[in-house]
Amino acid sequence: MNGLFGVYVHIPFCAKRCDYCAFATWTDRSHLQTEYLRALRRDIVDALLPPASSVFVGGGTPTLVDPAQLADVLSAIPRVDDAEVTVECNPDDVTVEMMRTYRRAGVNRVSIGVQSMVPHVLASLGRTHVPANVHHAVDAVHAADIPTYNLDLIYGAAGESLADWRLTLEGAIALAPTHISAYALTIEAGTPLADEPHRHPDDDDLADKYELADQLLIAAGLANYEVSNWALAGHECKHNMLYWRQGNYRGFGSAAHSHLDGRRWWNVRTPERYIAAVTDGEATEAAGETLDENTRRTEGLQLALRMRDGVPASALPVEALAADGLEDLVESDGERVRLTQRGRLLANEVSLRLR
Repeated sequence: MNGLFGVYVHIPFCAKRCDYCAFATWTDRSHLQTEYLRALRRDIVDALLPPASSVFVGGGTPTLVDPAQLADVLSAIPRVDDAEVTVECNPDDVTVEMMRTYRRAGVNRVSIGVQSMVPHVLASLGRTHVPANVHHAVDAVHAADIPTYNLDLIYGAAGESLADWRLTLEGAIALAPTHISAYALTIEAGTPLADEPHRHPDDDDLADKYELADQLLIAAGLANYEVSNWALAGHECKHNMLYWRQGNYRGFGSAAHSHLDGRRWWNVRTPERYIAAVTDGEATEAAGETLDENTRRTEGLQLALRMRDGVPASALPVEALAADGLEDLVESDGERVRLTQRGRLLANEVSLRLR
């Protein structure tokens, strides 16, 4: 990874949990915010980190916490001069002053949780923001001179037609983002969505919507560089690419994950336990695992296959797919094998043939 190192900071607070969300977030712990951010800063300082090439603040809803306090947490993270620093943003919370505070703290990328630009689809997802606030948020990003911004979209909600999805894509493209993520709605155990099968997405519908997204986003100049991500040249998410390339990173906060040379571990899940562990000088780790060489190699190939550069031809012989009539899922230049658009829809199927 050429010495690249990432830092993830988890903000576990939300005003409302979305129907599809299975993340470690809490809607009844806002009174812990100041104490939690203080613990984050102390934990980061005590970790004696190497300079980070990328920092990602996710959640939860980072924009719920005081921007100045979050900036103080970021100031504790050593960074290389050109580090990418991203904060996830809820459009309802964003203000010009918030974005300017982030920018002064070194934030140069934000990811705005748009999900949809159609009100009834947002309601179906359990989202509370209105599309107009997405426009206000983007205006605030421009006012603060933050150079890279992602719009995060989700397709496949109950009641979302292909025409609805086109409206969302066209509305997002009209905002001229440098990056768009478009994820198929997935069903996570334990969520309200999981308990209502009539709201589950249809695979054929998801395929149609993915193809439409790829068509419109590429036409708008956003190149697909990972199955669910499109960007202008030079605006690809460095932090996510670090994950996809099995790089090393440290996670701070409740339930945050870390990885170092094949060892993965994760922190205690609740903010109370995390605060207590840091305050008492105890380990925040809840559990971990060390991958054997073969597992690590296989995972590395599976992740690489999802990206634009693909995998070495030796790892995925085209004849293995041709034997099953699946040769149209990949393309090869003799040295690298890459997924076609249809292959991106069936990436898991292709992964089974990696060697």
